[in-house]
Amino acid sequence: MNPRIATRLDPWLPPLLLMAVIFVLSAQPDLNSGLGTIDLIGRKIIHACEYALLTFLWWRALRTVTPPGRALALAFAITVAYACTDEFHQRFVNGRHGAPVDVLIDTLGASIAAVAIQRRRR
Repeated sequence: MNPRIATRLDPWLPPLLLMAVIFVLSAQPDLNSGLGTIDLIGRKIIHACEYALLTFLWWRALRTVTPPGRALALAFAITVAYACTDEFHQRFVNGRHGAPVDVLIDTLGASIAAVAIQRRRR
């Protein structure tokens, strides 16, 4: 691959790859480990963390083409929109269901990342 192309793709590839991973995991019929409440809480924490990471990765990419503050707002918006589409997607997967509370958990993760990025920038 041409080094110039690889350099241009560098900040954009990680958020796109993470979105692909989220999509693939959302297409699985059942991710339950059978550990009950521990499994449920663990999955919700992982959800918040992956959407926090997605916010960071989008901010990292977007700040290459727009000011950091605007990049952060766009990164947050993209992440929350993707959380909504992820839950919508799950409504069509056997054994899964889309839940508004999951969008809130994902948004919490994105919010934590956005606040951390904003504080770090100051």
